Amino acid sequence: MGMWIGLVAFYGLAKGARDALKKKALQQSSLMEVLFFHTALAFLMTIPFSHNVFGIPAIYHLWVFIKSFVIFLAWIFAFSSIKKMPVSFYGIMDSARMIFSTVLALLFLNESMTLPKGVGLILVLCGIVIVNLGNQGADEKVKTKYLVLSLASCLLNAISGFMDKKLLGTGDIDSSQLQFWYMLYMTALYGAYILARRVPLRLSTLKTNYWIIILSILFVAADRALFIANEDPQSQVTVMTLIKQSSVVITVLTGKLFFKEKHILKRAICAAIVIAGICVATLA
Repeated sequence: MGMWIGLVAFYGLAKGARDALKKKALQQSSLMEVLFFHTALAFLMTIPFSHNVFGIPAIYHLWVFIKSFVIFLAWIFAFSSIKKMPVSFYGIMDSARMIFSTVLALLFLNESMTLPKGVGLILVLCGIVIVNLGNQGADEKVKTKYLVLSLASCLLNAISGFMDKKLLGTGDIDSSQLQFWYMLYMTALYGAYILARRVPLRLSTLKTNYWIIILSILFVAADRALFIANEDPQSQVTVMTLIKQSSVVITVLTGKLFFKEKHILKRAICAAIVIAGICVATLA
């Protein structure tokens, strides 16, 4: 299938590491501080790699802004969830975005549902269902509110991924232009939210919470890889979405090694089921 599979696999593994970094950052700073500084730093990091950013048709600014608003909400939901969930549990729950992405790709991108993709989808769904059985026990019970927020984030991320494929497929906007403008609009949205809600913002956070800086670097690198993969006309959203779920390997490992979470064996089994689904799906 080409280099795009490797790029998406890198995105998936980086995403798992980012989930752990988010939780570490949120242990030291408030939700909005992490979101704003993470986004602003990521935007600044995109500038050296951006080119001809003013060379896109005006209508695309509207579409990129809509994408930015979708992710603005998705990140608030996701960061709120991961702050309260075990990271290993969150990583498997986040695989639910695959369901929404697959439906969007089948309905609007004319992608086909082959037998390997269908089997892969079922296996990933099984992993998600099994990890929720018993809801992790009384000691790590996850409130329904955060499960709903996690699923809402999955839906919004799927919409964003669908928009990436459509926008980059037009040929009127490239990956560096998209990354520049969407990160700029995201920074503006979080800034406006902070001003409107008068959320306290400590500049000292950047000195003390170095997890935010690492998170931003990894985010920019992974996003660029994903955008380049989306530019490949052979790339398929259904397969890309499944490959992204390789992140569960990293979230389960970091949950055990860095956060000393319980029920790791059960989550490791669920992660293995998800990975099996990915392997089967890429045979399509």
